[in-house]
Amino acid sequence: QVQLVESGGGLVQPGGSLRLSCAASGSTFGTYASGWYRQAPGKQRELVAVIFSGGGINYADSVKGRFTISRDGAKNTVYLQMNSLSPEDTAIYYCNIKILPQMDYWGKGTPVTVSS
Repeated sequence: QVQLVESGGGLVQPGGSLRLSCAASGSTFGTYASGWYRQAPGKQRELVAVIFSGGGINYADSVKGRFTISRDGAKNTVYLQMNSLSPEDTAIYYCNIKILPQMDYWGKGTPVTVSS
């Protein structure tokens, strides 16, 4: 079984920064994608950023140039550096990993609130 634990969320002022972490434990062999999703109140969950085992990275258009996804294989941890935050970034942020052949795991989420 795989467990994902997110941390790093909180309250930040507009223009501020946060760094989210997602620590994975258990059998993560075969992971081909690690990503961050978010769900704002009243909205559907959306992809924020994903990093593939081959090194490829995709970002949602709304976060390009502001957010950076990275991973530390030795620590089995994925990060999301979020800069220039705006109130529109307020959401619950979820970590996700996809393991071959078709396994999909989610964390419980960490809340991010951008407000003055």
